[in-house]
Amino acid sequence: MNLLLNPLLASGALPEKGLIKPLGHHELLLVLLELALLLLVARGLGEFMRRIKLPPVVGELLAGVLLGPSVFGWILPNLQHHIFPKSQAQSDLLSVVSWLGVLFLLIVTGLETDLNLIVRKGKTALLISLGGIIIPFATGLGLGWFLPDNFLANPEQRLIFSLFIATAMSISAVPVIAKVLMDLKLIRRDIGQVTLAAGMTDDTLGWILLSVVSGLATSGKFDFPTVFRSIGGAVLFLGIAFTLGRSLMTRVLRWVDDYIGGPTASLSALLVMALSAAAFTHTLGIEAALGAFVTGILAGQSPRFSREAGLTLELITAGFLAPIFFATAGLKVDLLQLLSPQTFVVGLIVLAIACFGKFTGAYIGSRVGGLSHWEGIAMGSGMNARGAMEIIVATIGVSLGVLNPQMYSIIVMVAIVTSLMAPPLLRWSLSKVSIGEEEAQRLEQEELASRSFIKRIRRVLVPTQGGPNVRLAAQLVNHLAQQNSLEVTALYAKSDQQPLRKSVKAIATAVKDNTAETAIAAVANEMNLPSDSLLQTKVESGQNKADVILKEANKGYDLIVLGATGNQRSRGSLFNLLVDRVVQEAPCATMVVKSNLSATEPSGYHKLGHILVPTSGNEYSLHAVEVASTIAAQTGATVTLVNVVNRTQREYVLFEEQTIHSVTDIAKQIVQQQAEVGRGFGAEVKTAILTGIPEFEIIKYAHTMQVDLIVLGSSIQTITGRVFFGHRADAILNKAHCPVAVITIRSN
Repeated sequence: MNLLLNPLLASGALPEKGLIKPLGHHELLLVLLELALLLLVARGLGEFMRRIKLPPVVGELLAGVLLGPSVFGWILPNLQHHIFPKSQAQSDLLSVVSWLGVLFLLIVTGLETDLNLIVRKGKTALLISLGGIIIPFATGLGLGWFLPDNFLANPEQRLIFSLFIATAMSISAVPVIAKVLMDLKLIRRDIGQVTLAAGMTDDTLGWILLSVVSGLATSGKFDFPTVFRSIGGAVLFLGIAFTLGRSLMTRVLRWVDDYIGGPTASLSALLVMALSAAAFTHTLGIEAALGAFVTGILAGQSPRFSREAGLTLELITAGFLAPIFFATAGLKVDLLQLLSPQTFVVGLIVLAIACFGKFTGAYIGSRVGGLSHWEGIAMGSGMNARGAMEIIVATIGVSLGVLNPQMYSIIVMVAIVTSLMAPPLLRWSLSKVSIGEEEAQRLEQEELASRSFIKRIRRVLVPTQGGPNVRLAAQLVNHLAQQNSLEVTALYAKSDQQPLRKSVKAIATAVKDNTAETAIAAVANEMNLPSDSLLQTKVESGQNKADVILKEANKGYDLIVLGATGNQRSRGSLFNLLVDRVVQEAPCATMVVKSNLSATEPSGYHKLGHILVPTSGNEYSLHAVEVASTIAAQTGATVTLVNVVNRTQREYVLFEEQTIHSVTDIAKQIVQQQAEVGRGFGAEVKTAILTGIPEFEIIKYAHTMQVDLIVLGSSIQTITGRVFFGHRADAILNKAHCPVAVITIRSN
C-alpha cells in the first residue's frame, strides 16, 4: 500500500542532494495522455451502457480492460506499451489520481448516507456483514490450501498465501456498490442503505484482516501486536470521529460559513478534513478510504454544509475522478494470462468459490437479520462486487511476494467479473422486492422534502428590537424548529451615531447594551429549542440597522423572520423603513409577523388552535401552506385553506353561470391539492370555498371562525421604494383582528 501512496519514495525519484527535480516532460506528457484516453473511453462506454439500461460503472470498468494488455495491448502492443509503459513511477502517478477517485467517491457516498437509517438497520447490517466475511473467508482459506504449488509465489508459505486468498474472497468494493446503487437510483431505498452499511462494515473488517495478513507476510509469523494495532486503530478512529469529530465538523463549517461563506469555501473545508481523516486512518494502519467515508457522513449531517458544494463535488466525481478510478482498475487485467488451460480452469474455480461464498454468507446473514428471500439475494448480488479493493489486495500480495503473476491475474479477473455481475443481478433481484408501507412513506417524505420550501430551511435569522411582534415571531420559529432541526441566530442591530462627549457616550453605551440584552432575552425566552437545534445571539453595529441585518443575512441564511413593528410605521412604508428595506433587499426568503398581542400581557405566549391560509394555487401560497402545516403539526392546530371566488357584479354580466361553476371547481381542486401537501406534514387540514371580494371575505371568515393566525404567501414587489404585496395582502395585514405572517420570496 505504501508503494501506491508514496510513488516518489517507491521509485527512488528523490535526489540525494540539491533541489527536488520537477516532473519530467515525457512523464507529464504520458500521464496527461493516459488520463485523457481513460476518461474518453470510460465516459463513452459509460454512456453506451446507460443507453442499453446498464449502469455506467459497467462501461467504466470495461474501459480499462479494453485499454490494457488484454485488447489494446494485443492489437497494437507497441503503441499500448508506449502510452501505458510498465514503469513503476509512471504507474504510481496514475495510481494517485485513481486513489483520489476512491476517496472522492467515498466522500460523496458518505454525504448520501442516512446514518439514522443505518443505525435503525444496524443489527441487520452487522449480521449480513459477518455472514459476508466468515463464509467467504472459510471457503477462501480452503481454496488456498488446496491450490497447486505452481500458483504460489512461495509454496513454503502456504498458510500466508491461504490467508491472503481468504481476505481477497472476503472483501467487498464499497465504491462499486455505491456507484451501482446511485446509478440505479436505489441508494435511498432501505435495501440500498442496508447494503451500503453492510458493505462498509464488511470492508472495515476486511481492511483489518488485510492489515493483519500483511503483517504476517512481512514478519513470517503470527504477530499479535499487528492484530491489536489494526483493530484498536479502527475502534479509536470511529470513536473519535463520532464524538469529537462531529463537534469539530460543525464548528469548522460554521466558522467557514460565517467568516468566508459560499459553496467554494464549504467544499474546500470538506476536502481538507476528508483528506486529513484519510491520512489519519492510514497512519493508524487501516485503509484511508474509511476516513474519507466517515468525513462525508459527518458533513452530510451538518446544517452548515452547502448543498451546492455537495452537488459540485458529485459532478466532479462522476464526471472525472470515478471513471478514471474504475478504468484504472480494469487497466491492470491481462486476460491473455488466463488462456492457458490450467490457469483458465483454476480461474473459473476461484470465481465460482468467490461468488458462492459471498452470496451464501450475505444471504444467510440477511435471512437471520429478518430480510426476505429476494432481499437476501439482492444483498448477495451487491456484496459480491469486489472491484478495485480486491485489486488493491492483489497488488499488496504481489508486492509482498505472496502472489505470483498467474494468481494476481485470476484475483483481478474475479474483481472485474463480480463487479460486472452486480448491476444486472441487483436490478433483477430488486425488481422482485416490493416496497413496504413504512419505506414507501419514508421515500414519499424524502421526495416531498426535496421539493419543499420549509424542508430546505436550515438557518434562520431573527433580528430583534423587543416587543410583541418579534416575541410572536420567535414563537413561530420555535414551532418550526420542533419539526425541523434549525440553527437560529437572534441579532440585535445597533446603528453608529455621531461621536458624543465621553461621559454622555459612556451612559448611552450602557443603556444600549442593556437594551440589547433585553431585546435578545425577549426572543430567547420564547424559544425552547430541541437538542438538535441551536440558538446563537449576536449584537452587531453598523452605519444603520438595516445594513447590519442585511450584512448578517448574506452569510448563508435560508430565512429571515422579522417582527412588523407596526406601532412605529413610517409614512410611505408598509411596516417601517427598516423592515421594508430588509424585505426588499433580503438575499433569502423572509417572514414578517404582525401581531395584535398586547405588550402588557403577563405571558406573551399566543396559543394557536386555528390557522388560516388564503391560497390561489401559486408557488407563494404553497410556501405558506408548508409553514402553516409545519406549525400546526407541532401545536395541534387545525389549518384551513381558503380560496375566494371573486364574483363581482361585472362578472355576472360578462360570464355565464356555467363559467362561474368552472371557476368554483378549479378553486376546489386548488385547495384539495394543497391540502394533501399540508397533510403530508402531519397537520389536520380543512378546506373552504368563499365567494365575494377576497380580502373582505378572508377578514370576515377569520373573525367569525376565531382564527388565531393568518399565514399569507406573497412575492415581493417594489412600488416607489415601498414594499407592496398587492392590495389584498395589504388590506389583510392592516384590517385583520388576529396575527398575520407573510412569507415572501423575491419575484424575478
